[in-house]
Amino acid sequence: MTTRQEIAARAADAVESAKPFECFVGFDGFIDLILRPVARRRSMAPDDYEPVRTMAEFASRVGAAAGKSTNIETVLVESRFGGNAPLMAGALGRLGMSVEFAGAVGSSPGTRTPIHKVFVPFSQRCASVVTLGEPSTTACYEFDDGKLMLNDRSNVQAVTWDAVRSAYGPTGLAETLSRARLVAVVNWSLLGGTQGILEALACEVMPGLVRTPRRFFVDLADPSPRSSEDLSACLRALGEMQRSGGGDVTLGLNLMEAEVVGGLLGVGRVAMGTLDEAAAKIRERVGVSCVVIHPREGAAAATGAERAWFDGPLCAQPRLSTGAGDHFNAGFAFAQVLGLPLEECLAVGTALSGVYVREAESPGLGRLVSFLRELPGA
Repeated sequence: MTTRQEIAARAADAVESAKPFECFVGFDGFIDLILRPVARRRSMAPDDYEPVRTMAEFASRVGAAAGKSTNIETVLVESRFGGNAPLMAGALGRLGMSVEFAGAVGSSPGTRTPIHKVFVPFSQRCASVVTLGEPSTTACYEFDDGKLMLNDRSNVQAVTWDAVRSAYGPTGLAETLSRARLVAVVNWSLLGGTQGILEALACEVMPGLVRTPRRFFVDLADPSPRSSEDLSACLRALGEMQRSGGGDVTLGLNLMEAEVVGGLLGVGRVAMGTLDEAAAKIRERVGVSCVVIHPREGAAAATGAERAWFDGPLCAQPRLSTGAGDHFNAGFAFAQVLGLPLEECLAVGTALSGVYVREAESPGLGRLVSFLRELPGA
């Protein structure tokens, strides 16, 4: 039986020799305020405090204040560029890929630069950036066992198919996507305009693309606030994208998202230990080429030909968890384009995410390779 270290080592060999390819990623943009809630202070020095370690502890403190009130201090760790699309695009750029990004990363009206100052470091990782509006803001409460994200989504609602078409002209987007080996459309849940973009891709853009090996990667983000009718329409659009012939479509889900989608599709219980089976059922019902599900412990995926699970390098106390899923998506999709077997794609995705949560920054290709070869235990 092949061990996970052997799978990771084979993936490392393939990744190390990877040549750059063109990617297109869109369409959101958020400024992430990374915050740690304070459990108690040791002194009034800014960094001398004990953080709230778990989400359950935080929930208990909030619940205990019901009918009364409470004050929970937060410490701003940093302000950084965020949003599913910028984080995924930035990760691909750090791997040396040629990335064109389009999304809500513009500066306020009247300022001298077209890109918001928080996104300038991100833009330097990309070959080109097309601004479609101003970013929204997310307060990211970090805990040892997860994160709580509270966001204002108003600005990103300006990103619609009309805005994309206005920025690119009647044929510009099709020309861009024709050159791309990877096209990623992420954060359907938070952007009302993404549905129209997916439908336009399926009906207007993808059928006319040059037929060449090309991967489309779609990540919904948390769909639970959206209606069942909205989610059903989204899944239909993904099936139409697959049937259009413009490229194979992968749907990426975390565990909670898989439970929501699986519940809507009637696939039965979505649980650890059988995630590859759940991925296969969701894939068949949606009608896409691949479905991948990534909980904290690892990742599972299914295509029409194979299923796989890979035990990830779990980090008990991450330095940064906001963006972990986006880095998994970048690594998995990157490996798909390289043509790696499914287990190796999962290894690359979990490794890229594993480096990111440990080091709080996107790794370059060399660091990804070394991490795969030294893969920490599950």
